[in-house]
Amino acid sequence: MDQFDVWNSKKKFIVLTHKPRYYRPREIWWCILGKNIGSEQNGVGRNFIRPIIIIKALGEICLVVPLSTSIYKHPYRIFIGNISGKKSCVIISQLRTIDSRRLVEKVGILDKKFFEITRKAIKDML
Repeated sequence: MDQFDVWNSKKKFIVLTHKPRYYRPREIWWCILGKNIGSEQNGVGRNFIRPIIIIKALGEICLVVPLSTSIYKHPYRIFIGNISGKKSCVIISQLRTIDSRRLVEKVGILDKKFFEITRKAIKDML
């Protein structure tokens, strides 16, 4: 079974078993992002998860950006300090809307300064 078939099975499981989550902007969550196409940011491991930051609350859906520990200079990678002891950046070019049922576990809250830097970078990108 290839990764897309595994991901489709996982999506069916999420739809049938997960309930919408309560969340707020600035929160950092483990999120089931899935297996995506081309250069789109994937989740990793057998559960297809990666950390994200909630940018905007939209009811049962939310606007998020994924995190990465691959730190290199790029206009769409914004350094946000240490998250869980690791240097981290947000990948603003991967801004996306997700259903809150993809949220697995809250990790923490992003510092206000880094959140505002991230929001400004997103606005400038658009």
